[in-house]
Amino acid sequence: MNGDFTPSGWDVLDASHRALREAVAAVPQGGWDLPTPCDGWSVTKVFQHAVGDQIGFAAALTGEPGPSFNPFDPSGVLEGDPRAFLEDALSRSAKAWAGVDREAAEVPTPVPPNKMSPWSGSTACALDAAVHAWDIAMATGGPSPLTPEMARPLLTVAREIVEPLRAWGAYAAALEPQEGDDDVAALLRYLGRDPHWTAS
Repeated sequence: MNGDFTPSGWDVLDASHRALREAVAAVPQGGWDLPTPCDGWSVTKVFQHAVGDQIGFAAALTGEPGPSFNPFDPSGVLEGDPRAFLEDALSRSAKAWAGVDREAAEVPTPVPPNKMSPWSGSTACALDAAVHAWDIAMATGGPSPLTPEMARPLLTVAREIVEPLRAWGAYAAALEPQEGDDDVAALLRYLGRDPHWTAS
């Protein structure tokens, strides 16, 4: 499966970055400590993880420094303007992907198998942004940023990369599919998330 690059990356990556940006912009005052669908993680921790992963993908592609913290062990303490932190990470990610040769056989990635096709790598990067945008939106009472059009390619790449990561605790066990699930619900259940999760 392939796609076309735009100056800021693949369409699905652009959409996922936009979703994360909008979810973060909608976090209300006092909302950073709210619980999320990521068990035990606040909005702040999910945000820090998402930002760190975008920096990690950019670093894998460019050789530039990666995140200054462990995205899998976020502090939960915000320093500075979170929106500026996010913009820097998304800018690095988009710029790195825009510089990738779409005809390359493979590109380096920070997740196993650490080398993927350009389409799979960029979509894996998008998966992280989109799903954490959903986590934040659900925690803060916003609408789901995921659409069936986004979910379909994200589920394709999730099936490529998630199983090894479950062993490291990066993803919860998949939930059983339910009758009537749409593409979004299928993606979320595969990633161990209840599509109907609420903070209450």
